[in-house]
Order: sequence, then C-alpha cells, then structure tokens
Amino acid sequence: MKVLLADDHRLIIEGVKLKLAELDPAVETVVAMNLEELEQAIAVHGASLDLVLLDIAMPGTQGHQHVAQLRADVPTLPVIVLSGSEDVELMRALMDMGVLGFIPKAYSPDVMLSAIRLVLAGGIYIPPLLLAHAQAQGWQPGSTPPAAASHSQPDIALDGLRSLLTERQVDVMRLLSQGKPNKLIARDLGISEGTVKIHLAAIFRALNVRNRVEAVVASRKLQGFL
Repeated sequence: MKVLLADDHRLIIEGVKLKLAELDPAVETVVAMNLEELEQAIAVHGASLDLVLLDIAMPGTQGHQHVAQLRADVPTLPVIVLSGSEDVELMRALMDMGVLGFIPKAYSPDVMLSAIRLVLAGGIYIPPLLLAHAQAQGWQPGSTPPAAASHSQPDIALDGLRSLLTERQVDVMRLLSQGKPNKLIARDLGISEGTVKIHLAAIFRALNVRNRVEAVVASRKLQGFL
C-alpha cells in the first residue's frame, strides 16, 4: 500500500507513519510538507497511490484550492483530511468536494486508523461532530429539515423510499455514498452531469435533506438499502 501524507508538521508525519504500519507493515509513505511538494508527489506518484492523508493548511496553500485541485487531478484517489480544525462547516464543505473522510487531529490514533480502514473498504468517514451538528439543526433521516418545516411531509419508511426512487436514482445514490463527485457519477453511469443533478435533486427530496453531506448521513442510516 502506498500513502501520500501531506502535512507540514514533522511530529504529525512520524506519528501517522507509525500508526499506518499497524495497518500494513509494508506500507510505503510519500511525504509532502508544502504545496509544491504536494504537486510534485501527485505528478510522480499519483497513479500508484492508494490513499492521500491531507492537511488543509500547509505552506503555499490558499483556502481549499489544493483540495479541489487534487480531486480534479486524481478524482478516483481516496482523500482523507487530517486537520487541527473542528469547524463543522469546513467539514461539510470538504466532504461536498468529494473528500471521503475528515479526521480532527484531536481525535485518537485508533480513531484515525479505523477511519482509514473504512475509507479503504469503500466507505466514508463522517466525524461525530458533523453528524451531531446535522441532528442539532433538527434534521434526521426521514424527517423534514428546519428550512422546509412549513411544508411538512410524512416520514419516509425504507419501503416507501424504494418505491419513490427509480433504479437509476438508486445507482446515483450508491455512487454518492462512495464520495464520488457528479462528474464521476455521470461517467460511471454513462449519463450527463445535468442528469445527475436532476437525480440528486429527486433523492434529496425523497430523503428530506438539503445537501450531499446530509444525503450521505442518510445513506449510512439505510445500510440495508445501500
């Protein structure tokens, strides 16, 4: 297994390396400590990488541009953000960009390892902070979000959801749950990005959610469906 570890703190790098060895003693790590090194690592090793563990604040970076560029350059490569921030809006924004996990650096090494295992197995790691934030706003899978409270709808049971979604929308939701952006969903299904957006809008309505992150949360609640 080959992992790109992008962080500008040597202590973090060495600690993560030790933990990754528990996952795979033969793991190969490629280190980048600034934006230039990150771009070089992707250019040289991008095709052979299995995972990227990425800090969002390194020398040379501006906002989330390096995350967006990484997703564009290697869209099928799983990316997990390691960050000192616990800002739920930042988590939501990055996961909407297709990041498959967000791990605050305050979390334990064992949580990090479990999250990495989940992502490598094809899942998405959503930090409890983000889940709790979504629920605190009054959203639950199958319930009406606060913004739409004046348009109350009945709870949607699993069987009802199956009856509301077409087979194509089920396919779109499966790919969405894997963290794929619209472009890759369209490519995998042989449809246009515009059609993907139409399907997503229908899925959001069926789940009574407002965005991709809430849809992913809902998909985790419906494991039997996905």
